[in-house]
Amino acid sequence: MRALGVDPGARRVGLALSDEDRILASPHSTLEVGGLEDAVQRVVAAAAELEAGTLVVGLPLRLDGSEGQSAFRVRRFAAAVAERSGLEVVLWDERLSSAAAERALREGGVSGRRRRGLTDRVAAALLLQSYLDAQRDARER
Repeated sequence: MRALGVDPGARRVGLALSDEDRILASPHSTLEVGGLEDAVQRVVAAAAELEAGTLVVGLPLRLDGSEGQSAFRVRRFAAAVAERSGLEVVLWDERLSSAAAERALREGGVSGRRRRGLTDRVAAALLLQSYLDAQRDARER
């Protein structure tokens, strides 16, 4: 089954989807959300529609690896998604994924206005690809 990468934010949630073999992650969509409850409902619906078996949710750790208020909110979000969907939800370190996505889009010549809508889904793809690569590496060992 496919894996769904989720980059949760206060106003937008970026989604990325893996292929069936869980080798490649691709940006999928950006959800404009109105709070935790709306975000949970929309991500659960997207996971069902896209037939995802695993959700990989970006955990925003600080550069030193500690957790702050944002990580606490993401943990609440992930727990609610897991409870409502019944799917496996994996928290995955997303440090710098949004910055890397922004940089890649800027270097690719994407305009500021268009970049704003793409950054979240590209960040979701980067974190999902990191997870898929780690899973593949673990299987190969």
